[in-house]
Amino acid sequence: MNWKDSAVCVAGLGVSGRAAARVLAERGARVTVVDARDDEAAREQAAALAAHGVTVRLGDGGTLPPGTELVVVSPGWRPDAPLPAAAAAAGIEIYGEVELAWRLRPEGAAPWLALTGTNGKTTAVRMLACVLRAAGHRPLAVGNVGTPIVEAVLDPSYDVLAVELSSYQLHWSSTVAPLAAAVLNVAPDHIDWHGSLEAYAADKGRIYAPGAIAVVNADDPICVRLAEGARRTVGFTLGVPAPGQLGVVEDLLVDRAFTADPVREAAELAGLGDVRPFAPHNVANALAAAALARAYGVLPEAVREGLRAFVPDPHRIAHVATVAGVDYVDDSKATNPHAAAASLAACESAVWIAGGLLKGADVEDLVRSCAPRLRAAVLIGADRAQIADALARHAPDVPVVDVAATDTGAMDTVVTEASRLARPGDTVLLAPAGASFDMFASYGARGDAFAAAVRRLAESAAGSPDAAR
Repeated sequence: MNWKDSAVCVAGLGVSGRAAARVLAERGARVTVVDARDDEAAREQAAALAAHGVTVRLGDGGTLPPGTELVVVSPGWRPDAPLPAAAAAAGIEIYGEVELAWRLRPEGAAPWLALTGTNGKTTAVRMLACVLRAAGHRPLAVGNVGTPIVEAVLDPSYDVLAVELSSYQLHWSSTVAPLAAAVLNVAPDHIDWHGSLEAYAADKGRIYAPGAIAVVNADDPICVRLAEGARRTVGFTLGVPAPGQLGVVEDLLVDRAFTADPVREAAELAGLGDVRPFAPHNVANALAAAALARAYGVLPEAVREGLRAFVPDPHRIAHVATVAGVDYVDDSKATNPHAAAASLAACESAVWIAGGLLKGADVEDLVRSCAPRLRAAVLIGADRAQIADALARHAPDVPVVDVAATDTGAMDTVVTEASRLARPGDTVLLAPAGASFDMFASYGARGDAFAAAVRRLAESAAGSPDAAR
């Protein structure tokens, strides 16, 4: 596209919005950024953009500037928000940051290996980057993580991009066409944004652009349906793989899709012990990452090397301590029922710490499926009553403690109650099934509060800061 003198409105002054504004201004566009904020931080960001010739309107994130020819929305802007709704009504084209990045790619730009899913996106994309690096490539993980994607596509130092895409980003994308793309899983989440599970799934399915190799979770019926009509599909499964799939045989991850003879031949990729942290859903993440890498031509031995090099991000099934024979595990990143179910499936007997903002999600199936694994439950947060009601229906014999406090000391109460209910051999598991913003600044802050409370418990129990190992 010829951007010179194009009138572009960038909605949002976040990291991706600022990056988009700078890149467009460098190409001669007349850029106006609008943002509802008008605090000191926003004013500093606006001043920095002004040096690039960008106009910034603070305190008004809903009015379309006169003469706008294109709107670029940052992730999270709902279609019914005033500004994109006004643009749509006026027939003005709307790009998301990912769509903009795709259109900004220069000739010969690095190909994209993309993935989405309700859960596991960041873990899988980082696994993919590690595998690509082990194969000798120069990858960069982008999209929902790391470097703004509009900057990454213009950097010639990378030869392949591992792209994590959210449903929000995909909603605003129309021409993005990765070399290979994966949907890890689909379960109810962000229903308040999308309006329905069907709409949410449809936006996830946009990742399967015409011509892309579709990497499909063969164990997830919604994922299978989304890939119908793809030029080529490659499945991954936690079971024994059929020809055209990656899967698990005894304690090995194997490939029966990218071999010379998938019917008679399987390539060993890694062992289950190479997947960290080990849990069934993380094995699925590793298989999806391996499939995307293999679609790009990576050899089997690099998959094992890359998985071994992968270092998990915090708050994802992270062991905090063992106190009096009870394991304390932080999976604060389990911010929806699907993620919590996967985390609970890795426990034989759990005292479950749950609650937060459910974002319109239903917890009935979660509670029904995990009930046999529950020793007890400790509930926190705004939507804890919904979880309590489900426990009363599906696990009436499971003791439940309701913690109504929301102050900074609430997590100490939660951990104390959980320790009282746990028995040696149990796992006290923070897998909230909800977002954190009712009580904490982020899921990371929630996990940090849990870990700190566990460490205080350990010190109190043993009288020594070295008690928890």
